[in-house]
Amino acid sequence: MNRTLAACFAVCLLVAPASPGVLTPEQVKALPPPASHPINFKTEIKPIFEASCVTCHGRGRSRGGFQIDSRQSLLKGGDTGPSAVPGNSADSLIIELISGLNTEEVMPKKGKKLTPQEVGALRAWIDQGLPWDPQITFGPIPPQNLEPRSPALPVAHHEINPADRFLDVYFERHHIKPPHPVDDRTFARRVYLDTIGLLPPADELEAFVGSHKSDKRTALVKSLLSREDAYAQNWMTFWNDLLRNDYKGTGFIDGGREQITQWLYTALRTNMPYDRFVAELINPTKGSEGFSKGIVWRGFVNASQMPQMQTAQNVSQVFMGVNLKCASCHDSFINDWQLSDAYGLANVFSDHPLEIYRCDQPTGQQAPTKFIFPQLGDLPASTNKQQRLQSLATLITCPKDGRLSRTMVNRLWAKFLGRGLVEPVDDMQQTAWDPDLLDWLAQDFVAHGYDLKETMERILTSRAYQLPAVDLGERQNTNYVFLGPDVRRMTAEQFRDALASLTGVGYAAADAQVDMGESVKQKFGPKLKAMWIWNDPGAATNAKAGSIYLRKSLRLPLLPDQADAMVVCDNAFELFVNGHRAGSGADYSKPFMVDLKPWLQPGDNMIAVEAMNAPSPTQNPAGLYVYARIRARPHGKEKEQVMDFVSDESWLTDEKQTDGWEKPDFVAQDWRPASELGAGSMAPWRLPGDTIAREFAGRSEGGVRAALVVADPLTVALGRPNREQVVTTRPTDATTLQALELTNGKTLATVLHNGAANLIQQSPSGPILVRSFYEEAVGRRPTSQELKLAKTLVGDKPTREGVEDFLWAVVMLPEFQLIY
Repeated sequence: MNRTLAACFAVCLLVAPASPGVLTPEQVKALPPPASHPINFKTEIKPIFEASCVTCHGRGRSRGGFQIDSRQSLLKGGDTGPSAVPGNSADSLIIELISGLNTEEVMPKKGKKLTPQEVGALRAWIDQGLPWDPQITFGPIPPQNLEPRSPALPVAHHEINPADRFLDVYFERHHIKPPHPVDDRTFARRVYLDTIGLLPPADELEAFVGSHKSDKRTALVKSLLSREDAYAQNWMTFWNDLLRNDYKGTGFIDGGREQITQWLYTALRTNMPYDRFVAELINPTKGSEGFSKGIVWRGFVNASQMPQMQTAQNVSQVFMGVNLKCASCHDSFINDWQLSDAYGLANVFSDHPLEIYRCDQPTGQQAPTKFIFPQLGDLPASTNKQQRLQSLATLITCPKDGRLSRTMVNRLWAKFLGRGLVEPVDDMQQTAWDPDLLDWLAQDFVAHGYDLKETMERILTSRAYQLPAVDLGERQNTNYVFLGPDVRRMTAEQFRDALASLTGVGYAAADAQVDMGESVKQKFGPKLKAMWIWNDPGAATNAKAGSIYLRKSLRLPLLPDQADAMVVCDNAFELFVNGHRAGSGADYSKPFMVDLKPWLQPGDNMIAVEAMNAPSPTQNPAGLYVYARIRARPHGKEKEQVMDFVSDESWLTDEKQTDGWEKPDFVAQDWRPASELGAGSMAPWRLPGDTIAREFAGRSEGGVRAALVVADPLTVALGRPNREQVVTTRPTDATTLQALELTNGKTLATVLHNGAANLIQQSPSGPILVRSFYEEAVGRRPTSQELKLAKTLVGDKPTREGVEDFLWAVVMLPEFQLIY
């Protein structure tokens, strides 16, 4: 037997020996004596079977042909004959095996051996005729949370939200008097992060806190959920984890894996109904194929990781709350799923029937194509793969599949409140701590056309969500009673986005290139026509290697609220605003976003760019493309003022680098107008029509979001997975890697270093800088003690080093990193 197979069989707890043994009189005397009292099957025998026997011989399993699903199957015995003789425990094979007299065949082989008292109880039970409680079975457990159920709403006392009406009954049953909801600041910060993944801007937070409208919390939830792009960018993180979608990594190199980024972004942005969302992933449309394609691993791989088996595992886990991973190698030891169940579902995604491999060894058998819950219906035994996929999608999304809706609302509850109604969230066979609440939310979800945002609003506007956060600690998995939301950590992406919004140091460009909707294109699309420019009209086909220098004067009637520039340059650029280095880029294949606002001022401004063209053995084109979106909304006015500028012949250029060339007071003597090379779609550059809209839409709320960028060392340390496996919950415990990255990591250090310079430019007064940062970071003003401590770091006239230390101290606060 090879090692893999041996290791698999070694975990069995109880197997019949190759042949029945006969105990000698001396061995019989050595057995623990039978218990002297009448045996209670429920309290004495059932616990022994559940602890030591069920794993291999119950729930439909029959190692060595031996099964204990019922009294009849126990008496039938296994390959070597009957396992028990009613009235005669000394001649019963089961007693020989558990007694330990035969050291080579002592059972269970792994785990705790039976005590003499337990052996004595089993001997007495057999001697007394094996009495069996007819209501007890160790056979397969019927699926839980499968059939839809619509519990009646409890009578309303004061609560309007249906979830709270169920929880009123729950709290009364547990003798709990729930506390008052959290204050407006805590609620707003919580709901901003949960819906769009961003900190509430100080002005929006103050406006919300100052409002006296009775429905302002509901209105805020509705408003945040309506921010389509900010919502989609935040929830990309959640669904990328679940659907194994990423922008590079294992499988992408050799074409064995495909992104579903555009399809997923559009689905989230348009709030695609969840039943259609699931159906298009199982029975793919153009753009969604990557989920079911799986990863084609290079080199040797276990049969349980075939792409078809991966898909079966992922569909079961994500949409049905079922773990098929163990059952993909052998009959599961942790639940009731069989190897044939996993292969039956994997067959749906295979071009041909799959041979069953048990512990990576071929069996010569094939499992019939089937769904893991035959109660919902049969799949056709068709050779047409497209027909099988369509049938499976229909089966899973049919209204009688209550597991689909329960699994999703349970994931949302866990996402917003830190712990699911059912735990673990991937084991929906477990019972919810409030089954009526789970079932009602699931049916309400279906009744509203599988509208995810509708269910989110139900949860986010409930009193349950608004209760003070509770630190569950070790009570997470034992004796759980709901008292309020769990204290949660920001996700890695939320933490990174928060840093970007606070410091102005974000990502230069997104790695996930997604097309926006028409409304976004209209709102954020260009108002002016930008041109590719250089110092030579022939640069589009052949330009000199080296740098050229460009300047653009700009007059602003007022200080802008937003000022971002999208820059593309072949090959690289550095951009300056009024003499300050604002940004750079060295990849001509993608646009870079530069924040201009920290250095702009009302009146005259100077934009300067050093553009570099790399040497090349062949014709070497060069070009610079700039679109700057500069907007302000004058106080008290609804219409924003547009002050955009673009690259065109109004820029001045020169080939010589002269001291101070980037400064406003430099006299550009003998500089000449730039040459226009063409507009947006000129070779060798390709700018899709909505590139400008996409980039500026991303900048409008949170800049280029971390969810749309490949992982960096900071986000990896903070828990962002590589997405080679489905990840439905990220670990929340702090790790040594996180401590090292947060204290000495280059990524965070660079953000704080550059961010300090940005903040000093905007707030040259130390006290003003400190107060403003506290308001944006934690949604409140600093205390007098905090101001005093901050002053020792920052001073009245802030230094870069002092501000860096201050920023680090604030972003390390639990108040900043945790969601209370």
